[in-house]
Amino acid sequence: MLCEVLDEGRDSLRAAFVTPGAYPVPAPRGGSVERVVEKFVPLLADRLEVRIYGRTARGLPKRGLLHGARCERVRVSGKRTYISQVIEGLRRYRPDLIEVENRPLLVPLLKRKFPNARVWLHLHSNTFVSRSAISPGKLRTCLGAADRILVNSLFLKADVEKRVPVVSPKLGVVYPGVDPYRFAKSEEPSALRRVHGWEGRKILLFAGRLIPLKGIHHLLEALPRLVRRYPNLLLVIVGSPFYGSNRTSAYYRKLRAMARPWRRYVHFEPYVSHEDMPAWFGMADVGVVPSVRREAFGLVNVEAMASGLPVVACRVGGIAEIVEDGVTGYLVNPRHPAAEIADRISLLLDDEALRRRMGAMGRQRVLGEFTWHHTADRWLAEARRDMGEEPIFSK
Repeated sequence: MLCEVLDEGRDSLRAAFVTPGAYPVPAPRGGSVERVVEKFVPLLADRLEVRIYGRTARGLPKRGLLHGARCERVRVSGKRTYISQVIEGLRRYRPDLIEVENRPLLVPLLKRKFPNARVWLHLHSNTFVSRSAISPGKLRTCLGAADRILVNSLFLKADVEKRVPVVSPKLGVVYPGVDPYRFAKSEEPSALRRVHGWEGRKILLFAGRLIPLKGIHHLLEALPRLVRRYPNLLLVIVGSPFYGSNRTSAYYRKLRAMARPWRRYVHFEPYVSHEDMPAWFGMADVGVVPSVRREAFGLVNVEAMASGLPVVACRVGGIAEIVEDGVTGYLVNPRHPAAEIADRISLLLDDEALRRRMGAMGRQRVLGEFTWHHTADRWLAEARRDMGEEPIFSK
């Protein structure tokens, strides 16, 4: 049935995408899962009927269109839970396929409520399949109830297979993407450099949440040896401990303390909206991603590469599927990253031609593998595989 309606047109197959309900769609102040849904689901709208379910926020209507995709938003209050209201909406919609975003516990519930629908699980990280979030037995039940399980990297696929080997045939990899034209590097002098008085400085950029697994402390440990060699160096750290908030944390305060002796060489930018991030990538010379564990994909790597930046990152999780060591940047050992980070950054800062070449190669890799159109095509290919047909869409 699914393949037949895919070929018949958008009004035949009805697909519902159930976000976790933590952030609205669109999610201007954070929510990586919601952002993936926001970017790729509308690209399916010319082939099938799609509907996104999420929570509401100030200024957003309960119902609306997002680039051709219908959005249904609910307000959580009193006894009316998020998922109960979503189920009400799904009953009205009567979808053929329900995709649950990153919440395995919802899969058996929705399978019971909608036995005639295909229920997929789309994992964006291993957070909610780890032992701290769900027992092994419950995980087997939840994954077993899914008709298909999408993951965002080969690393995450292997992790799920290790936890529940029997679900291996259900697994498919759908990489997230980026809009390469929003993140294109400009040849013009950066306005941000002028505003901040950073002209003539060599700028390293970290962008992401300020939490321990992102490894920013290792980057700060590498800073003294870099400063001694490059007195015009500046490390720009964009982000905060919590999505869309300037609240602090113990780890954030530790980072500020580490940076205090080097305040002339470090700039903390607490929060930048996703819409404004291309300008920050565009003014940098090198992107640094020192994550030390559990990075299932690492979208910031793709955004940096789309911006024409070489990337220095730790070889963890799915990052090695994005950054090609020695081609689009460098991968370092996460066991002792500070020294290797300093060494690889030095190679790039010493050689402008190398920086440009790796940056250009990174952008070409993004254009060939990691756009949102690639994400949509891969999703449609998984829909065909779900019904036993060979995919006809490009990678």
